[in-house]
Amino acid sequence: MTTFAPDSLALNRKLPLWYQVSQSLRASILGRCPDDPLRLPTEDALAEHYGVSVLTMRQALKELEEEGLISRHRRRGTFIEPSARRGSPVRLLGSVDAIVAQQSGERTTVLGHGPAPVPAELAEHFPGLAEAVAFRRLRCDGESGEPTNWAENLVRPEVAARIDVADLARWPMTKVLRDAVGVRISRITDTVEARLADPETARLLQVPLLSPILHYTGVTYDASGRAVDVARIRYRGDRFSFTVTLETETGADPEPRTGPEPGTD
Repeated sequence: MTTFAPDSLALNRKLPLWYQVSQSLRASILGRCPDDPLRLPTEDALAEHYGVSVLTMRQALKELEEEGLISRHRRRGTFIEPSARRGSPVRLLGSVDAIVAQQSGERTTVLGHGPAPVPAELAEHFPGLAEAVAFRRLRCDGESGEPTNWAENLVRPEVAARIDVADLARWPMTKVLRDAVGVRISRITDTVEARLADPETARLLQVPLLSPILHYTGVTYDASGRAVDVARIRYRGDRFSFTVTLETETGADPEPRTGPEPGTD
C-alpha cells in the first residue's frame, strides 16, 4: 500500500528531537495535497527518514495522536485523520519547522505580487535597498471559508526572483524560502502587537473598521545574518491567542519552552 511521504528535516541538536520531528511531520500533514495517501510509513521507516531513534519517533507520533492529527491502529498502522485540522496550540521552541507548522493548514489565496517601496519602518532591515518585492496572501478557514488573516511579505529582489508564486498557494513563505529557494535560514524574530483594523484589513478580514486585530511582524535572516524577508500578518482578534509558557528544568524534557501558542494562523 502506498504511504504518505513526509518532508525532510535538518535536525537542530540544541532542541528536543521528538519536538522537531513532530512539528516537521505536522507541517507535512497540514500541507498535504487532497489526493495524498493517508497511511503513514512504519515507525522504523519514519525513524530512518528523520535520522532519529524509534523511541524518539514514537514520542513524536504520540504528540500528533493526542492532537488528533493521526490515529494508530494495532496491526494496521498509523493513519492521517482525513479531517485533520489545526486545533490545539503549537508550542514554539524556536525551530523553523515550528514556524512552518504554525503557518500551515489553511486555504491560501495569493492576492498579488510585485515591486514595492520599502516602508520607512522596515528600512532598518533592508539597509540601502529602496525597493523590494511584495507578496500578498489571504488565509481562510478550510471549512467555513471565513478569512482569518492576511499577510504581506517583503522579499529581497534577488531572492524573490527565485520564488514560484504557485508554491505560495500551498506552502508558507518560510517553507518556500527554505525548501524551494534554498535559503539557509539562521533565525526568525517575531513581534506581535495589538492594533486597530485599517480599511484594507477590515475589508479583507471582514471585520469592522478600527476593530482590534493582532499585528505580527516576522523577520527572516539567512546564514550571513542578512534579512531576506519581512512578513507582516494581520490576524483577526477573535481567531488568535498569545500565550507564553515557561517550564523548569525537570523531568525528561529539560528544554524551556517560550513563545506564541496561536489558535489559528
